[in-house]
Amino acid sequence: MNTSVSIILPATDETYSLTQTVERALSLLPNRTLQFLIVTSPKLTTNECRSTIADLGSRYGDTIDTFDQHLPNIGGAIQNAFSRAKGDYTVLMASDLETDPSVLPELIGAIESGADVAVTTRWRKGVRFVGYHPVKLVFNFFFQLLFRILYWTKLTDLTYAYRAYRTDVLKNIRWEETRFPFLFETIVKPLRLGYKIVEINAPWAARTEGVSHNSIPQTLAYIRTGMRVRFMRKRAMVY
Repeated sequence: MNTSVSIILPATDETYSLTQTVERALSLLPNRTLQFLIVTSPKLTTNECRSTIADLGSRYGDTIDTFDQHLPNIGGAIQNAFSRAKGDYTVLMASDLETDPSVLPELIGAIESGADVAVTTRWRKGVRFVGYHPVKLVFNFFFQLLFRILYWTKLTDLTYAYRAYRTDVLKNIRWEETRFPFLFETIVKPLRLGYKIVEINAPWAARTEGVSHNSIPQTLAYIRTGMRVRFMRKRAMVY
C-alpha cells in the first residue's frame, strides 16, 4: 500500500545500532514513504551519535529529519517529534535495537487493517526477555497485572514503548508527561478513549550499545500516571 510512516528515534549515544535501525526499517518497509524523526538532546547526545546522524542524512537525504528537542526529557523529545510527524502512521521505537525492527511490517499491517493503535508485548506465550534483570521482571509482571485490572484490558504489556499509531490519533490527544511515564501515558490514554488497539508479539533483548537513562524513581512514577489517567475525565484528554 502507498502509505507514509513517520518513525520516531530518540538518540543520545547510539551509533551502530541507530544505523542498523534505519537501514533495516528501509529494507522491511520498501513500499512505504518513510520519515525518520531522529530527536537529539542538546545536553545528552554525543558527538559520535551526531556524526552517525549526519552520515545517515548524507545517504538518505530528506528521509532523515533530525532536530534538537526543546521540551525537556524523553517525553518532551517525543512530543516534539509528534508535532513534526507527516506520515499516515507514526511509530514509536528505540534507537538501540531493543525494539526489533523485524516487527515493523506487522505493526504497520495492523494499522492498515483497521486498528487505531498497534502495540507490542513481551509477555504472551512464546515471547522471551533476554538480559532483563530478574527483580525488574517480577516488578514488571505485577505492574502489568495491576493495570490490566484497573483498565479492564486484555493487553498484556502496557510498558513496552514499541507502538504504531494512526497519526491523527496522536495529534488528537493532549499529552502531559515529559519524563519516562510519558511512555505509559501513550497507551493508557488511548485505552481510556476507546481507540481500537491490537497487540503483537515482539522479542526484547537488552541493548548492546548506549546507556539507559531510566531510573527506579521514574519507574515508580508510572503508577502515579496510571492512576491519574484512570480517573481523568475523557474530555480533558483531547483537544
